[in-house]
Amino acid sequence: MREFYENLQKKLLKSLKIVRSYDWLLNSYVLDFYVKDHWSKFPGSWQQVLENTWPLSLLTLRVLFKELCIKREENEIRSIYHFSSLLQHPKLKEIFVKGVKRKKRHELEFMASTCVEMCQNVAVDFIVDFGAGVGHLARVLGFGCGIKVCCIEMQDQLNKQAEEIDKKMMALINKYLPPKQAKTCQTPTHVNLCITPATAPEAFLQKIQKSLKLRKDDYKFGIVGLHSCGDLAAVLIQMFLHCKQAKFINLVGCCYMKLSAKDTANETDQGYPLSQYLSQRSLSFLSYEAREISCHAIEMYKQRLAGNNYDYLKIHSFRAAAERIIAKHYPELRHSGLKSIKHCGNIQFEEYFYRAVSGLPLATIPAENLLTAITQKDLSRWRQIVIYYTLRLFFGPLIESIILYDRILFLVENGCIVDIKSVFEATISPRNHIIIAGKR
Repeated sequence: MREFYENLQKKLLKSLKIVRSYDWLLNSYVLDFYVKDHWSKFPGSWQQVLENTWPLSLLTLRVLFKELCIKREENEIRSIYHFSSLLQHPKLKEIFVKGVKRKKRHELEFMASTCVEMCQNVAVDFIVDFGAGVGHLARVLGFGCGIKVCCIEMQDQLNKQAEEIDKKMMALINKYLPPKQAKTCQTPTHVNLCITPATAPEAFLQKIQKSLKLRKDDYKFGIVGLHSCGDLAAVLIQMFLHCKQAKFINLVGCCYMKLSAKDTANETDQGYPLSQYLSQRSLSFLSYEAREISCHAIEMYKQRLAGNNYDYLKIHSFRAAAERIIAKHYPELRHSGLKSIKHCGNIQFEEYFYRAVSGLPLATIPAENLLTAITQKDLSRWRQIVIYYTLRLFFGPLIESIILYDRILFLVENGCIVDIKSVFEATISPRNHIIIAGKR
């Protein structure tokens, strides 16, 4: 374990030193590409060859990233259908996924499988699913696998919807399954509770004890967080460490830009960095822009590049050209949120601009002030902006790895046994890593 800890430290330091060298790129916005002339900030050697081939320094970075980044290819994980025949019952299987989109179905299939495997390895009485929504994962585990699940959800309306779906499913189970098999199914318990950094572990435990009607405190449970947004992931890790009854945690994070970073939070409620090791190092800082780029679907963008779908890629050039016009005529409206417009067919810049700024004073800018010589030149440089954006995405997995390594390091510092797996297919669910931790 000591070797593992030291190896993590080395990877983090190497990764952060690389980030510090490219802060200007990571902390920039694509919409400012023309306004701030981002292209001119690339080294001269890069500018000369980037449109045709990779500079040697970039090729070196690619090799380093393969060493430093957490692998994004899926590990061999058995599907949940391996553990439950009920999920394939001809009369019941559709209700498990009714109204569930493809991405969520994929996540349910493999997150549930990971939870079942943990329950087989670590004896627990139930699982607590944080941010459970309408309870899709809880029903797969409860009805499909016979695991007791306590769902924590802050929106009471979602809890009510979940309970209605549970009733319908239980009625179908009693209708189509023999009584002995139906008794193995566990109806989830839904609890209305908002978990924040200020939530005391004692208050949380009292809530679930009351909801599950537990008379003693000698129970054991596992914690599950499927795409815990921003600081919630850090809160769940803290909750796991401070509750003696919590024996394992399966955690998938997302929305890293919403983390309370070191520069915006005090020591008691920051979401990054968590580990003592990184907290003591000034170079650990990650800007909002850097954390935001780590949440993009790099594999999907790669497919667009490989498919030569250039019309789609030109939309970034349109947005950056629009920003230069905004900066000139309405500087106080810079970085305004514009309407999202897909670059379809042969849409012209003028049409794009007026549709994007609809409802803002920008819509009054005369057409002759749009297609100026400067704008025409900006739009002709669309390849440069695609290269720039691609390079920012190139750093995304490194930034995400730093955040995940920090969480792993924090758990190791607190005596946990930790693993991380790429469980979801990245083109379907880009935040595809599950941190799996247990207590010694």
